[in-house]
Amino acid sequence: MADETVEIGEDGYALQSALFTDVRAALDTDDAGEIDRLLEPLHPADIADLLEQIEEREREKLLTLWRGGLDGDVLSELEDSIREEIIAALAPKELAEAVRDLESDDVVDLVEYMDEEQQEAVLDVLEAPDRVVVERALSYPEDSAGRLMQVETVRAPKHWSVGETIDFLRAHKDGLPEHFYHVILVDPRMKPVGNVALGRLLGSRREVKLTDIQEEMFRTIPVDQDEGEVAYAFNQYHIISAPVVDADERLVGVITIDDAMIVLDEEAEEDILRLAGVGEGSLTDKVIETTKRRFPWLAVNLVTAILASLVIALFDEVIAGLVALAVLMPIVASMGGNAGTQSLTVAVRAIATKDLSGSNVWRVIRREVLVGLINGVIFAVVMGIVGAVWFSAPMLGVVIGAAMVINLVIAGLAGTVIPVLLEKLGIDPALASGAFVTTVTDVVGFFAFLGLAAMVLL
Repeated sequence: MADETVEIGEDGYALQSALFTDVRAALDTDDAGEIDRLLEPLHPADIADLLEQIEEREREKLLTLWRGGLDGDVLSELEDSIREEIIAALAPKELAEAVRDLESDDVVDLVEYMDEEQQEAVLDVLEAPDRVVVERALSYPEDSAGRLMQVETVRAPKHWSVGETIDFLRAHKDGLPEHFYHVILVDPRMKPVGNVALGRLLGSRREVKLTDIQEEMFRTIPVDQDEGEVAYAFNQYHIISAPVVDADERLVGVITIDDAMIVLDEEAEEDILRLAGVGEGSLTDKVIETTKRRFPWLAVNLVTAILASLVIALFDEVIAGLVALAVLMPIVASMGGNAGTQSLTVAVRAIATKDLSGSNVWRVIRREVLVGLINGVIFAVVMGIVGAVWFSAPMLGVVIGAAMVINLVIAGLAGTVIPVLLEKLGIDPALASGAFVTTVTDVVGFFAFLGLAAMVLL
């Protein structure tokens, strides 16, 4: 990949659109030279975007014409489904060449998606020490720090000086990681005892001891720690990089901020998608895969809708006696559903970021209930007036206003309590809360409105 500076114009979408047009034109004419010219100056992330956004047929043709151009950096940037598709299409030799120059954590990230033949092809092309590193990383639990870390570390004995460290780094420059932020201080047992930031190292006199300039804040990451916990620690404590240790607390790797932020971004995206009941899907997924992923939650929604309908059926005579109830009752359920979703979204995100815990859960529940009560009273007045004026029935306005208050209070309560309870039970609150909260607000809304109507109006 050529090291060129690519200027981004004010209208990035226009440039992107022009690139797609040019690439498609080159594909139509089988112009491999033009494909090379268009893709050579692009950043790997931009090439990955292009591969994700063109059609499968065009993607296959582009990879055929662009033989040898695809590298590991591009594969690392791809969506999982497209990455698997492209890996399956590459010959083992091409795949091995693509990942040859990647750092260990990136190789592991790619290899874990491959079938056995592809894994063996990649492992065969690696140097013996690199192969051992990748195989060891794959032995760690999925989604653990061991899978996330890179084994290429920059370390120095804790008794060294700045001058000794700089001389060592210069003498071994070819063996240094492509990106690193700290020199890790280790004791004779290879146990990490501190970090020295590169800025402090380069800004200090040669005779200064490393221990005199090490950072005050220092944390190590257990190799089997969940990657979500790792990402949380990076975000919570503003860590740039952290050493990873084994069960004996010996240094086995390092995790850097870029990898941790990718995990944070992925988890936030998963929460958003799960709240909508679409799992971990993306725009590049095939129709059948997307259908299978969404079907179960639509089925759950159907069951909850039937429950709400059963509540309505209990009051069929009430509705038949006053048709206005049928006109107004969707408003009560809709307002409750929206209020519940608001509380639910706040609660799920707070649980994910560990801002909502046992120490403050009751305060948060009380706040959401009070918010629901205040909003309920305000909208009760509005709908009370609307109902009274619209149908010339003041008591109808009172009924819908009271039902609105009840449902919005319950929505605030359910939107907070349900995800907390699910989390305590070990169930992902982002995935399961929505259906339960919707059911509660629909059932309570219909029951409150129609029940009050049966008592007051008939």
